[in-house]
Amino acid sequence: MGIEGTPRWLRFVGILGVLLVSALWVVVGCGGKPDSASSTAKEPIPFPDTLRMPGEVHLHHIRQLTFGGENAEAYFSPDGRELVFQSTRAPYRCDQIFRMPVSGGKPVLVSTGTGRATCAYFLPDTASILFSSTHLASPDCPPKPDYSRGYVWPIHPGYDIFVRTTGDSLVRLTETPGYDAEATVSPQGDKIVFTSVRDGDLDLYTMNPDGSGVKRLTRTLGYDGGAFFSRDGREIVYRAYHPADAEEKRDYRDLLRRNLVRPGILDIYVMNADGSNQRPVLENGAANFAPYFFPDGERIIFSSNLGDPEGRNFDLYLIHKDGTGLERITYNDSFDGFPMFSPDGRYLVFASNRYNRKPHETNIFLAEWVD
Repeated sequence: MGIEGTPRWLRFVGILGVLLVSALWVVVGCGGKPDSASSTAKEPIPFPDTLRMPGEVHLHHIRQLTFGGENAEAYFSPDGRELVFQSTRAPYRCDQIFRMPVSGGKPVLVSTGTGRATCAYFLPDTASILFSSTHLASPDCPPKPDYSRGYVWPIHPGYDIFVRTTGDSLVRLTETPGYDAEATVSPQGDKIVFTSVRDGDLDLYTMNPDGSGVKRLTRTLGYDGGAFFSRDGREIVYRAYHPADAEEKRDYRDLLRRNLVRPGILDIYVMNADGSNQRPVLENGAANFAPYFFPDGERIIFSSNLGDPEGRNFDLYLIHKDGTGLERITYNDSFDGFPMFSPDGRYLVFASNRYNRKPHETNIFLAEWVD
């Protein structure tokens, strides 16, 4: 049970739904090169700390990169010079994928501009971008889920995984019926990890960059997704919900038949890249998501509502992969999520509702990381 006797699955957050999940499951295209600062520069990016909240000792010189709309899941290119992210902005009615320099500037469309797109990630060549999209199923935005049974995420069966290549071609990597999304790439470029319902449950799989060699990694009933490789490519961190009792299992299976999942509880897990040694890092009854390895491979940064008894406020936290050393990173009173370190480990990009000009507005921020 959750707060005040409420079933565990009802303990969630309104704000996360607004934020995104069009995708909490997070891409592609060709665009111009960045016109200024790189995350590999020798000097810190010179921005005042006017966007930093009291207590945010690890974040210095925060800069806001987008202004307006719903922007999320921003991830660095391998050379640290660009970001790829998803955004709902005019003239598009639902999320599309864009790329832009880390210095900010005009985003360049990567996805097709039709359907809904999510989960973008650069391939090692920096020009090619991986993402998921529903545009082949329909050019229209997918319908919103029915919230009559509580807060749920849609698992749209029209999602497939694509790569926008260096030559601006669009290559389809998955063709199985149902949901294929949440794909990211190992730093070595040899494997893609993604979530799929192809075997009747929401499990993690790996495949080669051309879509061949698919291997199933997880088999426990429940949702496994949002996975990222460690810097050395040897481990994978991910979020998971494994229903514990008969009632939760019935609820999970019933929702999945309707292409829905309830994200009220999400735990943080780690496993070897081949799927072995799966183990929980954090099981606290909260909604923990967007885990990403520190460059040292020993710590994980993630977003969670664990600090809010009402489950509405999400902040960034760090934890060692053995489950020790939990530390709060951000102190914004609404939403902070989707953290990722630059390739050199000196900068952190994240999405936040801080200082938004309109309700539900989410923007991308870049900060110098101080350890």
